Amino acid sequence: MSRRIATESIPRLKPGCEYCSLSKLCLPLAVSEDELESLENVVHPSYNLDRGEHAFRQREPFRSCYAVRSGAIKTYILTDRGEEQITGFYLPGEIIGFDSMGADNYACSAKALERSSLCEFAFDKMESLAQQLPNLQHHLFQLMSNEIKNSQTLSVQLSKHTADERIAAMLLSLSSRFSRRRLSPTELTLPMARHDIANYLGLAVETVSRVMTRFHKSGLIEAQGRNVTLKDVEGLQALSIQGVQ
Repeated sequence: MSRRIATESIPRLKPGCEYCSLSKLCLPLAVSEDELESLENVVHPSYNLDRGEHAFRQREPFRSCYAVRSGAIKTYILTDRGEEQITGFYLPGEIIGFDSMGADNYACSAKALERSSLCEFAFDKMESLAQQLPNLQHHLFQLMSNEIKNSQTLSVQLSKHTADERIAAMLLSLSSRFSRRRLSPTELTLPMARHDIANYLGLAVETVSRVMTRFHKSGLIEAQGRNVTLKDVEGLQALSIQGVQ
């Protein structure tokens, strides 16, 4: 079973959507100020997880979805051979658990890549509230649609794209997601290790290292550990586009 531990080393965050710096990325963006209290009544803020702890595990009963408030989360499934296959990385303002809707159990596991804080909302309560607030319902549908699109994009990447194209596309995706959080779109601190990147993209760790080294030497990026600077965004974009032509 997953565990939740209050960790003193995680920065204290003010409770409630009203004080959250991510409110324009998360569920509150879909409600008015007058409706915000109704949303807060179904959201339980600030569950803290240490690195390696689970918010939920595959096949546990599905009850809640979670919004990442700080840190980073990876989702994964276990194959028939008991091997881990990463299905996604989630950053602050993003929501995990939507892929389990309509099922009795979670379709995947969700593990903290670093010390993280989550907000939990029981899905049955959120579903009832969404029926009363059309804008919130529309936003939830949009989030679910994005989950489907991301899954389809990953499937295409794994089946057709080269290693260079996959890694370029991932770096650009992270750049865009960092930018939405008002962080630098070119100075990236990756929350995931290279072996997680390799697992997610269906590559060997050695391949990821070779491609990153090649990108570095060609001036596309500068990389030192998990710190990556995008030096030639247009070059990465041109490389990424090759795989979808």
